[in-house]
Amino acid sequence: MGIVLSVSRASIDLAVERLRRYTPTVAEPADFDRFWRATLAAASRAPALLDIRPEPTDLRLVDVWDVTVAGFDGEPVRAWYTRPAGVSTPLPAVVEYPGYGRGRGLPGERLTWPVAGYAHLLVDNRGQGGLHGRGDTPDPHDAPGGPDPATRGILAPDTYHYRRLITDAARAVDAARALPGVDPDRVAAVGNSQGGGLALAVAGLLDDLAALLVTAPFLCDVQRGIELTETSPYGEIARYLAVHREAEEAVRHTLSYVDGVTFARRATAPAHFGIGLRDDVCPPSTGFAAYNQYGAAVGDRVTAPAREIHTYPFNGHEGGEAVHVRRQLRWLDAVLRPTEPTAR
Repeated sequence: MGIVLSVSRASIDLAVERLRRYTPTVAEPADFDRFWRATLAAASRAPALLDIRPEPTDLRLVDVWDVTVAGFDGEPVRAWYTRPAGVSTPLPAVVEYPGYGRGRGLPGERLTWPVAGYAHLLVDNRGQGGLHGRGDTPDPHDAPGGPDPATRGILAPDTYHYRRLITDAARAVDAARALPGVDPDRVAAVGNSQGGGLALAVAGLLDDLAALLVTAPFLCDVQRGIELTETSPYGEIARYLAVHREAEEAVRHTLSYVDGVTFARRATAPAHFGIGLRDDVCPPSTGFAAYNQYGAAVGDRVTAPAREIHTYPFNGHEGGEAVHVRRQLRWLDAVLRPTEPTAR
């Protein structure tokens, strides 16, 4: 008997044919838009770009600057600005958000985008660096909740850690547009995992983003995520509720303000997604929930945004790795540099 190989089903979640139709009704607070308009308005009282200074490195093919962005409530957020050395013409820019527990690290840790010819702003995660990579931005806020970033201040939308982190992410795009050597009309948001969730939020908050690249996004269809997997970061929220049983209603209410599906529905930028079908960190259905409803709420305001998704049946949270990055590079070139020749 011959061996039949099938890649049509996800190992830990819904079958692929169901994933492609999965459009859950995600709880959306009545004051969602007002909440975020007020939050961003308060942050915008300070100029987005607070400081930029050259960073000495041993890297000869790129130039690096140490940047300070005015994030939530105008608080300083650190970032690395990197671009091809010796190039003075304005370049399209990629604003990248690291994953959960990571910081901006050291200069030169992430060189894919600058060596591909983009200006690159790598934004620190406030209060997170140190778990998987160095960070330089504290989170000087204290509120009831758990000890982990995913549960910090989780009992109310105003105090939740991700209100601050999402605001930082949006302000970083404003800062990128003010950087020397950046074409402000060609700025893309990029992220994997938590970074993907942040990039999605930015796409929903800013209607003039040029492009969005998201892989294995966290914070999407969050109510399902905390019920489907025990792996962190969702597992941290579940473990918090296992102890603080009386807090479930408040926690679910808070999470409804940061759900990537709600942001995705408001997005207008062309989007590129990637998902590993064996991902037990950010289960595939949660990412598909955002992809399938991407741009759904824009109505007649704009043309529905172009979008595409790539799945990796035998991969987990690592997704397609270099294969997917190659797809991202080619896609973004076509979106942001359509008249320039692309190496194949």
